[in-house]
Amino acid sequence: MGEYVQTMRSLVGSRRIFIPGVRAILLNESGDILLQRRTDMPLWGLPAGAVEMDESALDALKREVLEETSLKVLEAEPMALYSGPSQRFVYPNGDAVQCFAVAFIVCKWEGQPRADGVEGSEVRFFPYSELPKDLAPVHRQTLDDYGRYEGTFLVS
Repeated sequence: MGEYVQTMRSLVGSRRIFIPGVRAILLNESGDILLQRRTDMPLWGLPAGAVEMDESALDALKREVLEETSLKVLEAEPMALYSGPSQRFVYPNGDAVQCFAVAFIVCKWEGQPRADGVEGSEVRFFPYSELPKDLAPVHRQTLDDYGRYEGTFLVS
Protein backbone atom coordinates (compact mmCIF):
# COMPACT_ATOMS: atom_id res chain seq x y z
CA MET A 1 0.00 0.00 0.00
CA GLY A 2 1.42 3.36 -1.03
CA GLU A 3 2.08 6.30 1.26
CA TYR A 4 -0.95 8.27 0.04
CA VAL A 5 -3.37 5.39 0.62
CA GLN A 6 -1.85 4.69 4.04
CA THR A 7 -2.35 8.35 5.00
CA MET A 8 -5.95 8.31 3.80
CA ARG A 9 -6.67 5.07 5.67
CA SER A 10 -5.28 6.58 8.88
CA LEU A 11 -7.77 9.44 8.49
CA VAL A 12 -10.92 7.62 7.35
CA GLY A 13 -10.48 4.02 8.49
CA SER A 14 -12.13 1.44 6.23
CA ARG A 15 -14.67 3.85 4.66
CA ARG A 16 -14.69 3.96 0.89
CA ILE A 17 -11.99 6.12 -0.65
CA PHE A 18 -11.38 7.14 -4.23
CA ILE A 19 -8.22 5.58 -5.70
CA PRO A 20 -6.62 6.62 -9.01
CA GLY A 21 -5.00 3.54 -10.48
CA VAL A 22 -3.55 1.63 -13.41
CA ARG A 23 -4.01 -1.90 -14.78
CA ALA A 24 -1.67 -3.80 -17.10
CA ILE A 25 -2.87 -6.22 -19.75
CA LEU A 26 0.58 -7.67 -20.31
CA LEU A 27 0.88 -9.98 -23.32
CA ASN A 28 3.54 -12.48 -24.34
CA GLU A 29 4.52 -13.26 -27.94
CA SER A 30 1.59 -15.75 -28.19
CA GLY A 31 -0.93 -13.15 -27.02
CA ASP A 32 -1.41 -14.81 -23.62
CA ILE A 33 -2.22 -12.51 -20.69
CA LEU A 34 -0.13 -12.33 -17.51
CA LEU A 35 -2.14 -12.62 -14.29
CA GLN A 36 -1.04 -12.76 -10.69
CA ARG A 37 -2.55 -14.78 -7.85
CA ARG A 38 -3.23 -12.15 -5.21
CA THR A 39 -2.15 -12.64 -1.61
CA ASP A 40 -4.82 -10.37 -0.07
CA MET A 41 -7.68 -12.49 -1.43
CA PRO A 42 -8.02 -15.83 -3.23
CA LEU A 43 -8.35 -14.29 -6.71
CA TRP A 44 -6.35 -13.81 -9.87
CA GLY A 45 -5.86 -10.26 -11.12
CA LEU A 46 -3.97 -8.06 -13.51
CA PRO A 47 -0.80 -6.36 -12.38
CA ALA A 48 -2.28 -3.13 -11.06
CA GLY A 49 -2.10 -0.51 -8.38
CA ALA A 50 -2.54 3.05 -7.23
CA VAL A 51 -0.98 6.13 -8.78
CA GLU A 52 1.13 7.89 -6.15
CA MET A 53 1.44 11.64 -5.63
CA ASP A 54 3.68 13.36 -8.22
CA GLU A 55 3.56 10.27 -10.46
CA SER A 56 2.09 9.97 -13.96
CA ALA A 57 -0.20 7.08 -14.88
CA LEU A 58 2.50 5.66 -17.17
CA ASP A 59 5.14 5.91 -14.43
CA ALA A 60 2.74 4.18 -12.01
CA LEU A 61 2.14 1.40 -14.53
CA LYS A 62 5.88 0.83 -14.96
CA ARG A 63 6.46 0.84 -11.19
CA GLU A 64 3.55 -1.49 -10.38
CA VAL A 65 4.45 -4.00 -13.10
CA LEU A 66 8.08 -4.03 -11.97
CA GLU A 67 7.13 -4.41 -8.29
CA GLU A 68 4.56 -7.15 -8.86
CA THR A 69 6.09 -9.14 -11.74
CA SER A 70 9.80 -8.13 -12.02
CA LEU A 71 9.14 -7.10 -15.64
CA LYS A 72 10.26 -3.80 -17.15
CA VAL A 73 7.60 -2.14 -19.33
CA LEU A 74 9.15 -0.75 -22.53
CA GLU A 75 5.95 0.46 -24.25
CA ALA A 76 2.30 0.66 -23.24
CA GLU A 77 -0.87 1.61 -25.10
CA PRO A 78 -3.74 3.12 -23.10
CA MET A 79 -6.88 1.06 -23.77
CA ALA A 80 -9.61 2.27 -21.41
CA LEU A 81 -10.62 4.44 -18.49
CA TYR A 82 -12.74 2.88 -15.74
CA SER A 83 -14.80 4.88 -13.25
CA GLY A 84 -18.15 4.91 -11.51
CA PRO A 85 -20.06 2.51 -9.26
CA SER A 86 -18.94 -0.60 -11.18
CA GLN A 87 -15.44 0.10 -9.85
CA ARG A 88 -16.38 -0.25 -6.18
CA PHE A 89 -14.49 -2.95 -4.33
CA VAL A 90 -14.15 -4.13 -0.73
CA TYR A 91 -10.99 -5.92 0.37
CA PRO A 92 -11.22 -8.88 2.77
CA ASN A 93 -9.98 -6.62 5.60
CA GLY A 94 -13.01 -4.35 5.07
CA ASP A 95 -11.23 -1.49 3.30
CA ALA A 96 -13.59 -0.09 0.65
CA VAL A 97 -12.43 1.67 -2.51
CA GLN A 98 -13.77 3.09 -5.72
CA CYS A 99 -11.25 2.97 -8.52
CA PHE A 100 -10.64 5.47 -11.29
CA ALA A 101 -8.24 3.44 -13.39
CA VAL A 102 -6.50 3.53 -16.75
CA ALA A 103 -5.94 0.13 -18.36
CA PHE A 104 -2.90 -0.26 -20.62
CA ILE A 105 -1.98 -2.95 -23.12
CA VAL A 106 1.68 -3.89 -22.74
CA CYS A 107 3.25 -5.87 -25.60
CA LYS A 108 6.83 -4.67 -25.23
CA TRP A 109 8.56 -5.62 -22.00
CA GLU A 110 11.69 -7.35 -20.81
CA GLY A 111 12.66 -9.71 -18.04
CA GLN A 112 11.38 -12.96 -16.57
CA PRO A 113 8.00 -12.86 -14.78
CA ARG A 114 8.30 -13.55 -11.08
CA ALA A 115 5.78 -12.99 -8.27
CA ASP A 116 6.92 -10.56 -5.60
CA GLY A 117 5.63 -12.76 -2.75
CA VAL A 118 4.00 -9.70 -1.17
CA GLU A 119 1.08 -8.72 -3.42
CA GLY A 120 1.18 -11.86 -5.54
CA SER A 121 2.08 -15.47 -4.80
CA GLU A 122 2.20 -16.62 -8.43
CA VAL A 123 2.33 -15.09 -11.91
CA ARG A 124 1.26 -17.00 -14.99
CA PHE A 125 0.33 -16.40 -18.61
CA PHE A 126 -3.16 -17.54 -19.67
CA PRO A 127 -4.65 -17.74 -23.16
CA TYR A 128 -7.59 -15.31 -23.35
CA SER A 129 -9.94 -18.24 -23.98
CA GLU A 130 -8.76 -19.97 -20.79
CA LEU A 131 -8.78 -17.18 -18.19
CA PRO A 132 -9.47 -18.42 -14.66
CA LYS A 133 -12.99 -18.08 -13.30
CA ASP A 134 -11.77 -16.65 -9.97
CA LEU A 135 -10.77 -13.19 -11.26
CA ALA A 136 -11.08 -9.93 -9.34
CA PRO A 137 -14.42 -8.49 -10.57
CA VAL A 138 -13.05 -5.13 -11.74
CA HIS A 139 -10.32 -6.95 -13.68
CA ARG A 140 -12.88 -9.29 -15.27
CA GLN A 141 -14.57 -6.22 -16.80
CA THR A 142 -11.22 -4.94 -18.09
CA LEU A 143 -10.41 -8.31 -19.68
CA ASP A 144 -13.88 -8.56 -21.23
CA ASP A 145 -13.30 -5.13 -22.78
CA TYR A 146 -9.88 -6.24 -24.03
CA GLY A 147 -11.57 -9.15 -25.80
CA ARG A 148 -13.75 -6.64 -27.70
CA TYR A 149 -11.11 -3.94 -28.12
CA GLU A 150 -10.73 -2.62 -31.69
CA GLY A 151 -8.19 0.15 -31.16
CA THR A 152 -10.50 2.94 -29.99
CA PHE A 153 -9.98 4.17 -26.41
CA LEU A 154 -12.86 3.03 -24.20
CA VAL A 155 -14.49 5.01 -21.41
CA SER A 156 -16.50 3.00 -18.93
